[in-house]
Amino acid sequence: MKSNRAVPFVIFLSLAIAGSFIKIPAGIGSLAFDSMPALVSAALWSPSWGMVVAGAGHLMSSGLAGFPMGPLHVLIAVQMAGLTFLFGYLYQRNNRNLAPILFVAGNGIAAPLMLVPIIGKGIILAIIPGLLLASILNVITSTLIIPRLKTFWEKRRV
Repeated sequence: MKSNRAVPFVIFLSLAIAGSFIKIPAGIGSLAFDSMPALVSAALWSPSWGMVVAGAGHLMSSGLAGFPMGPLHVLIAVQMAGLTFLFGYLYQRNNRNLAPILFVAGNGIAAPLMLVPIIGKGIILAIIPGLLLASILNVITSTLIIPRLKTFWEKRRV
């Protein structure tokens, strides 16, 4: 990996790990600001690299909380990675209004509903409000940061 590719990746991954320490009090310990740097990375740099940052950030965040859902966090990391890729793909193709809406709907509602057969309806219905809150907060902060970083990003030709 060339340094011009490695440096932004390490920066965004570090920010995702730092964001995993900023927990959102919502009943489950793995809700944090770990996806915000991944969303910024996917929108400004590459949806593929943003996807990697999202998966690693979620695993770090859930690890700090003691993996409250056990090995399901690997599946959740894959879901987050896919949703982050979709966000970056849409954002880079000027669907800047649709990208946040689909991310919040996917991360806050659709992704947890896919886990109903595995962990049950009651648990999922209990965590959806917290997931929606975390998704909304991550999307709001990322959509506020992206335009400000974009000019810097373009000047530096990163």
